Order: sequence, then C-alpha cells, then structure tokens
Amino acid sequence: MSSREIEKTMEKLRAEIRRHDDLYFRKAEPEITDPEYDRLKRELADLEARYPELVPDDTPTRRVGDDRLEAFETYRHRQPMQSLDNTYSEEELREFYRRLVRLFGREDLAFVVEPKIDGVAVSLTFERGRFVRAVTRGNGIEGDDITRNVKTIHGLPHRLPGGRFPEIIEIRGEIFIGNDEFERINREREEQGLALYANPRNLTAGTVKLLDPKEVGRRRLRIVLHGLGYCEPRFFERLSDFHETLAGWKLPGVDRYKVANGIDEVWAAVEELDQLRHGFAYATDGAVVKLDSLSRQEEAGSTAKAPRWAIAYKFSAEQAETVVEGIFLQVGRTGTLTPVAALRPVKLAGTTVSRATLHNRDEIQRKDVRVGDTVVVEKAGDIIPAVVEVVLEKRSDKSRPWPFPGHCPECESEVIRLPGEVAIRCPNLSCPAQVRRRLRHYASRQCMDIEGLGEAVVDQLVERGLVERIPDLYDLTREQLMTLDKFAEKASENLVRAIEESKGRELWRLIHGLGIQHIGATASRDLAASFNDLDRIANASEEELLAVEGIGEITARSIAAYFSEKQNRELVEALRERGVHTRDAVAAEKRDGPLSGKTFVLTGTLPSLTRQEASDTIEAAGGRVTGSVSKKTDYVLAGEEAGSKLDKARKLGVAILDEKGFRELLGRT
Repeated sequence: MSSREIEKTMEKLRAEIRRHDDLYFRKAEPEITDPEYDRLKRELADLEARYPELVPDDTPTRRVGDDRLEAFETYRHRQPMQSLDNTYSEEELREFYRRLVRLFGREDLAFVVEPKIDGVAVSLTFERGRFVRAVTRGNGIEGDDITRNVKTIHGLPHRLPGGRFPEIIEIRGEIFIGNDEFERINREREEQGLALYANPRNLTAGTVKLLDPKEVGRRRLRIVLHGLGYCEPRFFERLSDFHETLAGWKLPGVDRYKVANGIDEVWAAVEELDQLRHGFAYATDGAVVKLDSLSRQEEAGSTAKAPRWAIAYKFSAEQAETVVEGIFLQVGRTGTLTPVAALRPVKLAGTTVSRATLHNRDEIQRKDVRVGDTVVVEKAGDIIPAVVEVVLEKRSDKSRPWPFPGHCPECESEVIRLPGEVAIRCPNLSCPAQVRRRLRHYASRQCMDIEGLGEAVVDQLVERGLVERIPDLYDLTREQLMTLDKFAEKASENLVRAIEESKGRELWRLIHGLGIQHIGATASRDLAASFNDLDRIANASEEELLAVEGIGEITARSIAAYFSEKQNRELVEALRERGVHTRDAVAAEKRDGPLSGKTFVLTGTLPSLTRQEASDTIEAAGGRVTGSVSKKTDYVLAGEEAGSKLDKARKLGVAILDEKGFRELLGRT
C-alpha cells in the first residue's frame, strides 16, 4: 500500500472507532461486541506502531472514551480515572507479568485477582467519612456529577461507620442492574409496546444519566466498589488491605477476590473466576489482575489511558454453532431496516436462541453471512445474540450472497440511504411497520402516556385499518374499539378517556412523541422551555435552534429537516384540529411572572432548597432553568460544593447568587 492508502485506512479506522465510542459511552447503544471493538483498536494500534509519523495527538488508541453529557455538571477527578488494557490470551497475560518482573527485577510479585464487572464506571468521594459526590469516568480527567442518582441506590451508606478513615478518599466502582430487575423492566416495556433494552449494561448506562432521580429510584440500581483513587492522607499499603477495609466500612465490594503470588497462581485464580462468575450478583465479562503493592503501582506508572500495573483478562463469551435458515428485515419507527438472521434453534447461555441481529447491510457484507451458512453466534448478555463469524469450511458450493432488498418488506417502497449514514431506510411514513412503532412510541409513558394503548392494541388498530397515522387515534370511538379482540365495553371507554386526556399533556411530551430523529426527552424539554409553542419550533431556523441550551448541530439539522417535510407539518396541524395542545399553556402563564425572561443555572447544594424546589420556584416566577452556563445565562444559583458551572460563570461574568441572594432577588421583583 502507498503512504496515502495507509493514511486513508488509519483515518477510516479512527472514524469507525469514534462512532462506536459515541454509541457505547454516550448513547448506550453499542452495535458490536467487545472483541470486535478491541479488534478494530488493535488493528489501528498496529498500524500506528509501524507508521508513528501518521499518528495525530487525538487518536482514540491514546485516550479514554468520553461519557460526558451537556445536561450534567462536570467535576475533575483528583486522580485520573483510567481504563484498563484488555487481553483475551493467556500468553499476553503472562507477558504482562514478565514486563513487571523485568521492571522490578524479581518474580515474587503479589497480585489481586478480582471479577471484572460489566457495568458503568463511577468514582465516589468521601470527605471525613461523609459521601459527598459521585462522578462518572467521563474522559478520565473529569466526569459528570450523578450524585443525586447514586444516592437512590439501596444499601450504599452515606456515612462510613466508626471514626477511622481518610480526610478525602475516592473509591472507584461499577454501577449495575441485576438480571431480575433487568427482566422486570423489559417485561414492562414489552407490555407498553416499547423497544426492549439489549442488555443490563446498556440499561444501566442510560439510567445513571436520567435527569429525574425518582425515575432512577424506580429502576433499583446497585453498585459494587473495587478500586482506590485519590486518598489523603495515605491510608493503605496494599490493595488487599483496601478490600478488607471496604468490608469493614459496610461498603458493597466484589463478591470474591484472591491474592495470588506469581503468574501460575494468577492464572489459576482467573480460571476459577471463569467457573464461578455465573453465580455472582452482577454480570462479569472477565478478571482484573492488579499489583497488590500500592507503592509498586506508583512505581510502574501508567500510559495516557491505562495503568501499567493492571490488566483485564476478558473471558470468552459463550458461543455456539448453528445454521442460518433465513434472513429477514425489521422496520423501525424511523424506517431503519435491520436485518435479522433466523437460526436453527440452539442452546446458548441457558436459553434457546433462534435469531441473531446482523445490524445493517455493511455488517452483512463484511461478514458475508448467507442463508444456509453455519455460523458462530455469541450471547454476551444480549437479548438478541449476534453472529460472530461464518464457518466457511462448512459453506455449500451452491451458496450465494444475500441480496439486501431494494424495497421495504412491509410496504414495498423503494429504500434509501442518506449521505453519511450506515442505515438503510424506508421513506414511506405510512408504512404499517413504521406506523405501529410510531404509535407505540407516541403512547408510551415517556411520551403522551396513554394508558391501555399497548403493543397488542396498536397492532390490531393498524392491521384493521382503524389507525394509519397518529392523529387517527383521536377519531377512535368506543364502538370501534369494542370490535378489537378481548376488548369489552369498559376497556373501550377507559381507552377513549385516556386518549382524550392525552390532548392536554405538556408540550415536551408531544415533541418527544413525534419521534423526531435525535430528539429524546431532555432535548424535548429544552425545546419546550425555549419556544413554548410547536409552531415556533417548526418555523425556527437552524441558527435559532442552536441557540437553545443542549441543542447541537446534528439535532438542529434533524429538527429543521423534520419540519421541512410537508407531511410532518400536516400531521401537526391534524393533531391541533383534534384538540391536542401544541402550546404549553402553563409555561405561557409563567412567562409573565417577576422573573420573566431570566435564565438560571443551578449548581451545588443549597442550604434549605432542593434543586427541584429551586427550579419550581424559578419557573413559577416566570424564569427558566437550563443545564449549562453560557453568555445568555442571567444568573447562576450556587450552593455548597459548586463545580465547573460556577467556574464557567466567573469566566463569562455571569451574575452569581447564593440562596440568600436568590430570595432577596425574588423579594425585590
């Protein structure tokens, strides 16, 4: 390959890794397995080692994935929170040991071997024994403050018992959702006609970043602590001492860890964890091997993204061979066509698997999956397992590549692929599959909250031609509903009443319910607070949309594109004609209050007001609360332990109030 071809290959790998980083860390919607992701990174790292002159400073092989979101306040870790280097090979694990032996000139090194928890990394700060803050890994240097959400975790003490503890200590761990709770939440979503969460880790990642702690509390998060960050004064000599102390402080630690001397004991401990891992309360995908001596950890140091004194050995995901008996397409709410393999049923990870996701057209072509192929399928906690590879030596001579259809399987519309997107889409908004999914989304608890309009009811309404688009819901009669299977008079009356009540929902729920691409609940709230009127949003320019806190270029472009379509404007008009509120009347009244037109940002803990009480007070007086500080912010209301938002306010010259000053402002106005 020429130098230019090599550079292009590296640029393509970096772009692909960054896309997967965004899907995994920010959106909690990974498309590929950990081994596939690690393969991409290793391929790039190998090229960078051979051609160091072509390596930019921001290459993803030299940094930690970033989970920060604009809606959260950020805090700087006192000690960087790094990720771990991974290996899937016993030989590479032994080479890790040999590197440390060469560094210290001795072979009698002690290690702690503990389970690798498949959760969401978090750092808890305790000051003088009091829990004060929980922060995500973020970019390794600073992360998002999720203290309010972590405080909902049952069994996590807010004060350490006894009187002996450091002045300040950062304790690292993983937040997770147990399998039973995961299944309960998915059952509820299935009843509501909502998409199921792929695995507990994705659900956990989405939950810790919810803005409503009450909703977080309903999902029963759990936590396990295993790592030491900053500690002042020095309190431990060995990592094993730290684990014992965690137990004494009544903090939830790992179920099982072992101190191992030498690589043979380390490997035996790793193999033992592999046998025991299915009995743990949390999902584990490997074993972590760390030097026991903290002073030796300091001496070994770290790279830009990972410590040299620790490594994660990833267990092989459970796999099985089976045959692809067919390939079919699922049509999503936005028209995305997702290919799925119909498999000859096979036992895998305790369940019978009969289908596996193939993700998209590019993925099918890359793996060259064909009907009739023998394939290896893998289930690493996913509801829908994935095809890992094709067993080519078992492929028939008569096998032919599977042609991705040029037309939608539901409505026969010609499919399209938008520039810059991987997804293939059906552009027909009247496609029955899209209609079903849009209706389920619109009626869900997170949107218009129409009780009784679940998946089975929606399917019947669409199948019988009673509903072809969202506004048709408001034309349904009791008599029509009584024709549905298992729908008696009382159920029909209740559903008609629930649909009628949805007309008065808050504007943000309607915005979210429309299903605009890239617009979730948080962005919907921001838009409603800024514009107060769906017509104003529909007529806003991209520049006006970008002026809204939390709305970026991709989101603004998506909103503008949605309302540029005639059929979408007609849909909104049809909803208005049927009495659906497209203007937030409550917000309109608040605009005329004493704080009318003033924008506030909250940070830290106030002496007597909770954050929700302060927000309600501001909004009741006509003001507006946003999540981030900008030149357009009028006031920052700061309490104890205020963080990065206060620093930014000072830099921008934004007026800063404490609670007393805030009350005085309310009194003056």
